Amino acid sequence: MSFDSRDPYGGDILAGHKRTRPKEYPVVPAQPGMVVEVVGDDFVGAVMGVDKTVYGQVIRLEDRHGVERVFNLVPGGFLLEGQQVTLTRYVPKQAPRKSNSGSRRVENVEAKVIAPSRIWVEGVHDAAIVEKVWGHDLRVEGVAVEYLEGLDNLEEHLAEFQPGPGRRVGVLADHLVEGSKETRMTQALGPDVLVTGHPFIDIWAAVKPERVGLKAWPDVPYGEDWKTGICQRVGWSDPKDGWRHVYNAVHSFRDLDSSLIGAVERLVDFVTTPELRKEDLL
Repeated sequence: MSFDSRDPYGGDILAGHKRTRPKEYPVVPAQPGMVVEVVGDDFVGAVMGVDKTVYGQVIRLEDRHGVERVFNLVPGGFLLEGQQVTLTRYVPKQAPRKSNSGSRRVENVEAKVIAPSRIWVEGVHDAAIVEKVWGHDLRVEGVAVEYLEGLDNLEEHLAEFQPGPGRRVGVLADHLVEGSKETRMTQALGPDVLVTGHPFIDIWAAVKPERVGLKAWPDVPYGEDWKTGICQRVGWSDPKDGWRHVYNAVHSFRDLDSSLIGAVERLVDFVTTPELRKEDLL
């Protein structure tokens, strides 16, 4: 038998007639400062708070004259912007207890004087991803992240910075694999400079490909600009558009390849723990 919505006697007989079912109202958390009207009382006031009593929860409202009254939180008992609603206790969102790197979040951190030690990365994209995932941890320690604009500038920056005990430098390098130019450039830099990195040609590829909707990062032939080649192969308009996709896909350490996570964690330990030797982290 078909159901006709115009038939007052139609529908599921076991569900009862709609006239006998309790009316449902939108449920709205009673956020402090929200102005509501009490149905059937005409009292209009701002929410001051919700309290528990032996008779159930009650809401405190204060009108524009400073008069405060208490009302029971009954279903459909209030008007919000002309709509009848059911108010519930407002629970503010709690800040996450873990930072994006997975470490314990330290609450109410005040800005520290920048520590003498530094973490250097190759480019602005590297710095942005490190900041997004490890920024909280580094601010707790007072460690600044600076970018080199390419690993070719490392020797010049070290000569200017003059690293030493208590003034360490941790360097995050792209394409740090055995026999690469990057590996040869970073050997024999002394006990107060640690270079770690990931095996990818660019930090984009250290982001898990599924996070940007790919099964794998495409291969780009040697000699072709890598970022431009990637964009052409996946349908992004240009490297600027590609970077938007990559950056927006990173929310925590879970979005990154383990090689990058390990590299940055070693650098953070190196520049914040003076008793750690370089050899212990390699």
